[in-house]
Amino acid sequence: MSDHAADRPDAPAEDPLQLALHICFALQNTSRAFNAVYRNVLRETGLTYPQYLVMLALWEHGELTVKGLGALLRLDSGTLSPLLKRLEAAGLITRSRSRTDERSVVIALTGSGEGLREPARRIPAEIQAAAGLDTADFHTLDRILRQLTDSLDSAANAAD
Repeated sequence: MSDHAADRPDAPAEDPLQLALHICFALQNTSRAFNAVYRNVLRETGLTYPQYLVMLALWEHGELTVKGLGALLRLDSGTLSPLLKRLEAAGLITRSRSRTDERSVVIALTGSGEGLREPARRIPAEIQAAAGLDTADFHTLDRILRQLTDSLDSAANAAD
């Protein structure tokens, strides 16, 4: 039986300012826990979690502009530029000016970057196992989080 006051009809209402009642705090803690697991799982690839996200985007979409990659990953250029410089220095990507728009920089995988794709295929299963969720729960959680993100984006845009 739960100890939450909301589960007892005669119990006083909970204080809405309790830290434990804020889903944003739970999501932040979950994010930190995911990052710790990713740090271990990614160790042998030599990638950090943000670098892994860049590689995932490139494996899925092929060449992308810096602007397109930033939009896809929800990262600003100040965060993305150092990431891309490190990936380029590691020989995993190239950055070059677009032939059709000199203002755009195109990011592409190198052979080494493409070569990481196969070893990386094990990572999602390792993360799912670490999360302790079966496939159905994992998909349900993903759907709920995407819905939450869409709703929050709409609310933020309406406030602008």
